[in-house]
Amino acid sequence: MINSQLSESNEHEPQLNALNHWPEAPQVLLHRLLVKVEQVLLGKQELIRHTLVAMLAGGHVLLEDIPGVGKTMLAQAFARAVGGDFKRIQFTSDMLPADVVGGVVLEPRTNELVYRPGPIMGNVVLADEINRTSPRTQSALLEAMEERKVTIEGKTRRLPVPFMLIATQNPLSFEGTSHLPEAQLDRFMMRLTIGYPGASNEKRMLEQYAEGKRIEPDRIRPVIAIQEWLQMQAEVRQGHTHPALLEYMVRVAEETRRSNDVLLGLSPRALRDWLRAAQASAYLEGRRYVIPDDLSTTGEAVLSHRLTLRSSAGLAHSDESSVIRRIIRDTPYPPEAGVGFGSRKSR
Repeated sequence: MINSQLSESNEHEPQLNALNHWPEAPQVLLHRLLVKVEQVLLGKQELIRHTLVAMLAGGHVLLEDIPGVGKTMLAQAFARAVGGDFKRIQFTSDMLPADVVGGVVLEPRTNELVYRPGPIMGNVVLADEINRTSPRTQSALLEAMEERKVTIEGKTRRLPVPFMLIATQNPLSFEGTSHLPEAQLDRFMMRLTIGYPGASNEKRMLEQYAEGKRIEPDRIRPVIAIQEWLQMQAEVRQGHTHPALLEYMVRVAEETRRSNDVLLGLSPRALRDWLRAAQASAYLEGRRYVIPDDLSTTGEAVLSHRLTLRSSAGLAHSDESSVIRRIIRDTPYPPEAGVGFGSRKSR
């Protein structure tokens, strides 16, 4: 069994090679996982890569889009490819918190109170249409998402390891939806949008259905074992980040807090998640160190949903994504951040 407990390390080396306990480089396994999921959701390589980065970093993903574009299919495909125990929660307006986290019930045979686990007790949990339930039930996920545990009748129970939540939600303009509170949005590492497929990929999808060759998510076999996944997540957190890049991240956060367009800026949790996502992006590329491109490619997906804009920003036709893109673009890197990385230079 692979040991998932690794000591912290700031080792900075140009290439992450296969370690003694890896029969092949982890990046080879991750590439196979990407290929498997791409067979299910055609033409969405960037979206699939972002989802993998978030999961590698130990984060949760919120998929927001109109019905029918593949949100649930993407979540199921990742769950199958990673392996482990998969649970699905179909949120409805009449659900209660106990329907998510479980509850204490009377066991008739022993006449004792026993805990009956809810669907939150899984390695990969799909929270489908999370904004169709009440804020009270949505709040049942807060402790689970951040602390990986649930408290029921005064007793705390740990969630399985690893634990990843993939939530889907319909646009807020749709009937029967409830806005996710800011505290819960801040617990999602990334908010992603799938969008319509291109014409060629949509035609290819129809051809697969017509010929009976369409690969459904439930036909995907696990590519990575749970213990391997835990090992990868531990190695991701060993990725070295230059102090100058950390300073740049803090500058971006300060700019969001000072911006005239922003009512509520980035939280410290947002910066932590940005760092973890950048480390995971580097790991996926086979590096033990973060470069500026890792921050720029993950920034919008990690940060935009954590901003609350002033009404004046809407009048100027700005949204969260455009505001965070502008701040990331206009915030200069410290001079030393551009040295030795062979990537984006400071301005």
